[in-house]
Amino acid sequence: MAGYDDRDGNIWMDGKLIEWRDANVHVLTHALHYASSVFEGERAYNGKIFKSREHSERLHFSAGELDFQIPWTVDEIEAAKQEVLTANGLTDGYVRAIAWRGAGEDMGVASARNPVHLGIAAWEWGAYYGDAKMKGAKLDISKWKRPSPETIPVHAKAAGLYMICTTSKHAAEAKGCSDALFMDYRGYVAEATGANIFFVKNGEVHTPDPDCFLNGLTRQTVIGMLKDRKVKVHERHIMPEEMEGFEQCWLTGTAAEVTPVGQIGDYRFEVGALTREIAEAYEKLVRE
Repeated sequence: MAGYDDRDGNIWMDGKLIEWRDANVHVLTHALHYASSVFEGERAYNGKIFKSREHSERLHFSAGELDFQIPWTVDEIEAAKQEVLTANGLTDGYVRAIAWRGAGEDMGVASARNPVHLGIAAWEWGAYYGDAKMKGAKLDISKWKRPSPETIPVHAKAAGLYMICTTSKHAAEAKGCSDALFMDYRGYVAEATGANIFFVKNGEVHTPDPDCFLNGLTRQTVIGMLKDRKVKVHERHIMPEEMEGFEQCWLTGTAAEVTPVGQIGDYRFEVGALTREIAEAYEKLVRE
């Protein structure tokens, strides 16, 4: 498959559709040097982006957390995303919206005088973890930890927060794993590199309290699904050693959807009935 810079199609940039290969930025773009960018990953099913408006609203929130404003409204972003899907002939696909500080008068850490740009692309993308969606993903345990909310804007979906995700996933893949699990700065179980995590024990669900990482939209959706089914959900701090007693495990995320986990380090889990039920119910929900 061609690289992401060499494809046919159209990308929306700063108010208009342009040819895919022309969607470029200058080498002195501030975001390239200082990670002053925020983004959203979204999936379209049957021509409709799931939780689309919530994603656009969070994009604005994330920009505010990084001290810049996106010069397009939520409504304008919503229209642009649909325009991109139509232009690329997609009904099912992945949508990436990204806002960033560009090249301008400032090239130090400060960048208040630089323009803010917005780009939206869409492409076909299958299961994020491949066949792990059926048999259960295998996770490494990262050497890095999710940092304290006093150190970074932990609730923004900001590019800079993913640096340790990239290095952790590379290390995991080198070991034959699909992904890596982070602990947080206190030693509690946190999340995977791009997905939230859930555990099952005695028919009840346990998931880490997102007090220092992103409270994913898919995570929130799945918690609602569980509560609708009268399944008790514990949002709490989870110690790593507790994983030995959990029976099932799954990941949630826009890209990951609901993906069962079969192993984390030396801990093993069954791909059980509740995991499959929620995965199937989520697949149905997003296509309604």
